[in-house]
Amino acid sequence: MTGKSPKESHTIMNELVLPNDTNTLNNLMGGRLLHWMDIAAAISAQKHCNRIVVTASVDNVSFKHSIKLGDVVTIEAKVSRAFTTSVEVRLDVWAQNIPSGTRIKSNEAYYTFVALDKDGYKIAVPELLPETKEETELYNGALRRRQLRLILGGKMKADDATELKALFFGEQK
Repeated sequence: MTGKSPKESHTIMNELVLPNDTNTLNNLMGGRLLHWMDIAAAISAQKHCNRIVVTASVDNVSFKHSIKLGDVVTIEAKVSRAFTTSVEVRLDVWAQNIPSGTRIKSNEAYYTFVALDKDGYKIAVPELLPETKEETELYNGALRRRQLRLILGGKMKADDATELKALFFGEQK
């Protein structure tokens, strides 16, 4: 299995915020945005893996600015790192008001997906080969984010999180 560039998994999805997508304040409902983000992230993960993928976790979703009725939402998703059978996908969400010409970053998040074979069992995924400085930074940070997800999910002991310990305490001897 050969490695892939993050560009091969890059996905851009656009949605128009309609009345049925909003709350009583005419703001996009958070759950609707999370649904759209899950779709964009899954497409990106499937492009990387060439397999069906399922959502394993959603973490670090930040809601920075509200998105209004009539705004165009652009979701940019790309794989930031591949592990044995899973991939982490970075998402950036932009809200654009076309009449006024404004565009603002509204959200960002990390989603994790697991690749499955035709029988529904986990299967190995291609390696990710970062090419730019930004891709390398996302790639390196993914191991720390993964360790934190595993600790919070009860699947790893904090003492075993070597990358996180090095971040907080420096190099361990």
